[in-house]
Parts: sequence; C-alpha cells; structure tokens
Amino acid sequence: MIRRDVLKSLLALTAVPTAGIAEEPGLQLGDGVPFDAELMRTRARALAAADYKPRPLIPASWRNLTYDQYRKIWFDGRNALWEGSQTPQRVDVFPPGLYFPQAVEINVVEDGRARPLRFDMDVFDTTDKFPKVKIDDTLGYSGLRLRAELEQAGIFQEYAVFQGASYFRGIGTGETYGLSARGLALKTAEPEGEEFPDFTAFWLETPAPGAPNVILHALLDSPSCAGAYRFDITHGETLNMQVEAELFAREDMRHVGIAPLTSMFLFDQTMRDRFSDFRPAVHDSDGLMMYNGAGEVIWRPLANPKTLQISAFTDKDPRGFGLMQRARAFRDFADLEALYHNRPALWVTPGENWGPGAVTLVEIPADLEIYDNIVAYWRPSTPILAGQSHKMTYQLDWADDPAPRASMPLRVLDTAMGDRPEGGTVVAIDFEGRADVPEDLNTLDIILRSSTGDISDGLVQRNPETGGPRLAFTFYPADAGLVEFRAQLRLNGAPFSEVWLYRWTAA
Repeated sequence: MIRRDVLKSLLALTAVPTAGIAEEPGLQLGDGVPFDAELMRTRARALAAADYKPRPLIPASWRNLTYDQYRKIWFDGRNALWEGSQTPQRVDVFPPGLYFPQAVEINVVEDGRARPLRFDMDVFDTTDKFPKVKIDDTLGYSGLRLRAELEQAGIFQEYAVFQGASYFRGIGTGETYGLSARGLALKTAEPEGEEFPDFTAFWLETPAPGAPNVILHALLDSPSCAGAYRFDITHGETLNMQVEAELFAREDMRHVGIAPLTSMFLFDQTMRDRFSDFRPAVHDSDGLMMYNGAGEVIWRPLANPKTLQISAFTDKDPRGFGLMQRARAFRDFADLEALYHNRPALWVTPGENWGPGAVTLVEIPADLEIYDNIVAYWRPSTPILAGQSHKMTYQLDWADDPAPRASMPLRVLDTAMGDRPEGGTVVAIDFEGRADVPEDLNTLDIILRSSTGDISDGLVQRNPETGGPRLAFTFYPADAGLVEFRAQLRLNGAPFSEVWLYRWTAA
C-alpha cells in the first residue's frame, strides 16, 4: 500500500506539554452500553451470518483531499484520551480522508460499559491551507495511536498505531516505525485480486493506574468473513502483543493469511547494480526467518524481483516466523532521514499448534521505497468453509532482534552477490561471530546445493570484522532463469548455522 509518506509525517507528530497552555476540548464520549468480549464474538458471528454491507463513505470533500492537504490537519495531543488523568496511557485519533475513506468506530470501556468517541473537528489543528470540508453523520476517526511514558516520566511517546484496513504497526522503545502487521490477509497475490479486511470498530479498555499494558478489542469485517480480535499490548524495549482472534466465515476461505506481516525491500548487496543510489541498501526488513515444527531454523534473504515471486515453505505446527532487520549499523544504509538501521523486526509465535500449512512469502517488484512490496504470513492447508469459525492465538514481538536466541544456531548476518570478470556469479554469506565458532574453520562441514546450473565448492574463511565465518561460492546459471540455493554449516554432523535459502532470478 502507498501510505508510507503519509504515515511517516503523521507518526512524527508528538504531544505537546499541557502546562501553561489554554485548555482544549478533549475527546467527547457518547452514552454507554454494556460490553464484554463475548458480545464482540456475538456481533462478529451475527455479521458473518448476514450479507456483507460495506460501511458508508465519508463526504467526497474528505475523500478527495490531496496528500499535501491531508498533511495540513493533525490531532492536538492536548485532546488525547485520558490526558490529565492517572491512567498510564494516552490515545490520539487520526482524521479521516485521503487513503482512509470510511470512518472507524472507536469506543472506550470502563466498568463494563462502552462509550463511543464522537467525531469532533475541534480536537484537530489545521493550517489556513486546509480546505473547507463537509461535516455529517458519516464522519468518524480513521484510526488511533497509543502513547505511554517510555523513557521519561511525564513524556508520553507513541509506540503503536492502528490505521487503515486491518493494518497496525509498533516499535520497541527508541525505534523508528517500519514494517506493519495486519489482522488478516485474504487471497494475497491471487489473479482475481486481494481482499483487504477492515477493522471497523475498536474498544479500548481503560487501564488501571500503573498498569503496564492496554487491552484493545477490534471487530473485523470483509466480504469473506467477520472476526473478533483481542490485543493485549505491553510497551517496552520489546513491544509485545498477545493476540486472540476468532474468524467466522461468510463464504469458503481457501487462501487465508494468518498473522500477516507487510514490509519494504528495495535493494541490498545482492542486487546493488539495479539502483543508482548513494545508499548501500534500502529496506525495512532484510530477511524472513522461520523456526519450523521440526526444529530447523531457516533464513531466507529478501529480494526485489523483476516479476512477482511467491514462495511457500511447507510446515506443520511452526514454532515461529518473522520479518527481520539484521542490518543494524548506520553505515549499512547511510540514511540520515529514514534511519533504516533503527527499524524493528517482528516475530510471530503461535499460541497453539497451527497444524499443516506453509509460511508464505510474497515478493512484489518495486522501483521506489514508498511501496510495501513484501508480505509474509501463515497459510493453513485446511480451508475455512462458509458457516465455520476458526480460533487462533499468537504473540507478536517488535524489537531489533525479537526472535528466540537460546539454543539457536549461528545466524546469517549478510548476503552479497556480484559477477566475476572471468564469468559466473560469486555469493558471499557472512555468519555472526560467536564464542563457539571453532578456531579451525576447516572443522566445519559445508552443505551446499543448487537446483540447476554449475556451482563451485564452498570456501569458508573468517571475516575479520565480524569474527564469524564467511561462506563463498561461485555459480554459473547458463540459460537458467531461476536457481534455488540451500546452504548450511555443520559441526560434528549437527547443524551449526541457520539454513540459508535463496532464490536467484535472471536480470
């Protein structure tokens, strides 16, 4: 989705101190009605039992805002929900319009009763360049932002945003927004087009003073299904989200994406020749990591192919997967504005056995960094048929390195590729340095395979900068348009490194 610049500008806005400033109106609440999680499921089940009805569109004057006009309206942090209270969270709202043509219902829950947030233009600030827009009953907010005292008492910094379809994003303390998650993906990369479910309503439970977490409920709706979601969100160096969801199918759902992640990968050292850019790399994530049900750890570097690429990694009861950002030094990107080295990785841990299926990776061609062109999700083998429901739980961890480390094999740090003057393409895979890396690298066995073409023997040498081993080899693709690679270092017959997988495609 092309929302990167808009979101970046909105997320950069911070709350202002309240001392000495004229009082603002604050978010206005409507009348309360009873609420609990079971009512959420009942509402989702009833939605799925009826024909799908899209929400009404907001007035055209809002929908037709240009990008520059939309940037001229923003939420005034002095109007935040729970501002001035002992509640350890603050909640901002976003205006509708531009990429957000439908309002989202937002409710606040306290003492078992839910009260809706009423739309109020007075909670926003605008410049004199913001056009006159129509105000009617279709209007509402387009999403919400969570803030808490992350680094300093009295300073509420943002750490999560829910806005647009079922998209949401988060950061560990001190990080910069990057990749997104979604509530659900349907028919991704299918010829008839992808279906984008919407979070149509949210319910925020009022946290007790001193509580480290906030509970957010969400209602999902789409032509194919409805769903009830519960997010238990705890901020910190690692932002943790415990997700519970139940889906109710309106129609047969044969291509379902559970815990979908969306990111951006433009280029790195595997394809540097395609981009004339002062930066050595541009991406929010650089690889897909998988910890499969058999206990194997797999690293698949991301690519920006010339044509759509879909990879399915068949598994049963996966232990976890995620889109990682392992490049962590400023010099890896040399970008003073985007700060790609500070983007979070996101790790998914299933809460129960997910059964047979496949971690699915979709790589979409892109020529600019404004496009989110990477999608990864779990696709169950068993379809969810019309009238059925499907329960699932999982954990999302946002941090610079949220994947499990205990008893993990040697990680891949980087992959680089380039043509040799005498012919062939050289591949260099750098692994991390660790205390258990043997002094004599000749004791490591190399497992190296390719699907087609000639390939040299692998050579392992120590990288003096990382202290870890580098595996290098040369391949000769001849007329092959696509080559699949698999490599691993082993010690005493046991896996010592992650399994490195890569799909090379001809330019």
